[in-house]
Amino acid sequence: MVAMLPRRTMLRLFAAVLCAACVAHAQDARTPAPAPGPVLVFETVKGTFEIETYPSLAPKSVAHVVALVKDGFYDGLRVHRLIPNFVVQFGDPQSSDLGKREEWGSGGSGKPVGVAEISKVVKQSIGMVSLAHAGNGSSVDSQMFIVLGPASHIDGKFPIFGKVTTGLDVVRKLAVEDRIVRATVKAAI
Repeated sequence: MVAMLPRRTMLRLFAAVLCAACVAHAQDARTPAPAPGPVLVFETVKGTFEIETYPSLAPKSVAHVVALVKDGFYDGLRVHRLIPNFVVQFGDPQSSDLGKREEWGSGGSGKPVGVAEISKVVKQSIGMVSLAHAGNGSSVDSQMFIVLGPASHIDGKFPIFGKVTTGLDVVRKLAVEDRIVRATVKAAI
């Protein structure tokens, strides 16, 4: 036979369990969701994926990438870097030329953002999208990478400007030399 606890004890127990669940959830919520902005749609040879941008987190970076997408900058570019279970990277205009493969990863649009919009709050996690740089956060330009696995060692080093919301399975299939067929912008969700 189950003993019935007094109502007051039951309420205290319920409150304690609820509080513990809230604390556990808060600890699991590693990356808070910034306010969403325009969605970038990337059609690749392996399928389509979408990136929800975060202008509240990195306004100049988002504006820069959105302008590049609208200008057709990413159309025809290739994935130039892949580290399995870590990142996939694209956005170097030289990658459209297979003959320049030795130079892939060193180019950009020629108009860097000029500021390092690096978040101290939002952390790198699977699906997060950041602008790449070679040591100077204010030099970020057109190259971006998508996180595919654990990446806490790069927290606070690269400007996160969005997150893949649709098609992460497509991103996981991308390989070096895979082409971006077309990139477009659609309104925020």
